[in-house]
Amino acid sequence: MSKKINLTMLTDFYEITMANGYFKSGFQNRIAYFDMFFRRIPDNGGYAIAAGLENLIDYFKNLKFEDEDIAYLRSKGIFDEAFLEYLSDFKFCCDVWAVPEGTPIFPGEPIITVRGPIIQAQFVETMVLLTINHQSLIATKTSRIVRAAQGRGVMEFGTRRAHGADAAIDGARAAYIGGCVGTACTVSDRDCGVPALGTMAHSWVQMFDNEYEAFKVYAEMYPDNCVLLIDTYNVLKSGLPSAIKVFKELKPASMGVRIDSGDVTYLTKKTREILDQEGLYDCKIVISNSMDEYLIRDLIIQGACIDSFGVGERLITAKSEPVFGGVYKLAAIEKDGEIIPKIKISENIEKITNPGFKSVYRLYDKDTDKAVADVITLDGEKIPEGSNYEIFDPDVVWKRKTVSNFYAKNLRKQIFKNGEQVYESPKLEDIKNYCSEQISTLWEEMLRFENPHEYYVDLSRDLWELKTRLLEQANK
Repeated sequence: MSKKINLTMLTDFYEITMANGYFKSGFQNRIAYFDMFFRRIPDNGGYAIAAGLENLIDYFKNLKFEDEDIAYLRSKGIFDEAFLEYLSDFKFCCDVWAVPEGTPIFPGEPIITVRGPIIQAQFVETMVLLTINHQSLIATKTSRIVRAAQGRGVMEFGTRRAHGADAAIDGARAAYIGGCVGTACTVSDRDCGVPALGTMAHSWVQMFDNEYEAFKVYAEMYPDNCVLLIDTYNVLKSGLPSAIKVFKELKPASMGVRIDSGDVTYLTKKTREILDQEGLYDCKIVISNSMDEYLIRDLIIQGACIDSFGVGERLITAKSEPVFGGVYKLAAIEKDGEIIPKIKISENIEKITNPGFKSVYRLYDKDTDKAVADVITLDGEKIPEGSNYEIFDPDVVWKRKTVSNFYAKNLRKQIFKNGEQVYESPKLEDIKNYCSEQISTLWEEMLRFENPHEYYVDLSRDLWELKTRLLEQANK
């Protein structure tokens, strides 16, 4: 990817005021652990998709305060001069663990953990959330849309509807991870490797005296990707007949027609019928417009003849639920070499955090390779493979299940050690393929759009007992 501007100051102002306070209180070397996790799956879906880690790695690697940053902070008149000198010599030295991009993730699981001096570990909160929340949201929405398409290609066409340039670029990347075949966003091809796709707009057709002339010129220039937009005037009376005439005369290597409006089911059925009557069996039908997973599913149920979809605003903005809702919470500190767990308590059960430095294991059935459950453990715990293992609902502990004939995988990888990157980001194509493979490990019941099966995310007994003990101590 091309080098971006220094994003160090893209942070909530309270991160800096707290950092100054930590410094003046002598806490600047106190080690803290922060977890980034989310509480609810968008659209009440069965799973979410982790995305954005590569961008976050770039942020960590380039985290430094420029002279103009220090000058700005000094101008506020509220920061200690010794603190500003500390920032001038700032070097990221944290440890970071993360779930790899493309992994299905579930509420409560620590997707990212940052361990390091409290000033640093706290300061990165905003960018961790901004980056992971956005791309995980778009990857998750895309996965739903791609599944609805049932093997038909889905192209991300939302650049002009995105919430700014970065949302368009990073959103196209996340959409590719989630299963799109490409994007309309050219710069995402250049910088991220997402294949750029696209043919013509209605204005191209309008510039010529008639549709036949517009299509003929285009087919002569792009015979290997000749997709003609046939709804500028009238799909069946003028657009399709003109396209057929060009296809038969020039015989381009790749033929397709695109419809961007009208009664899609009726028009695609009639278009397919006419194309087949003309012997153009290989001509593809592409549909674009305000599509989402529900519209796509309904069109397919109605028998619409569609080979691929261009999906815009409802994908790139995750219009149905445009907030992922990840949070970043303190989980532990170190004092005199000992890890001291921390917990945030709330009257809302879902807002009570899981304390301590943790790992996340996914249990798979050995016979089917399907995911059975996830278990959040304290770091260093091992899941005892080769024997029965009891899991239980951490909120309703009488709900228990004994798992046997399984194997366990630690979902998280160490990304940074003492501020040095120790993890190499896979190629984007490999992340996309990995995502598809991991979704295939989920049970069909979890893939429903309405009322999907709730996947088990349990706590190990040691973690549950630690959490219970801290809750009891807080209530004394």
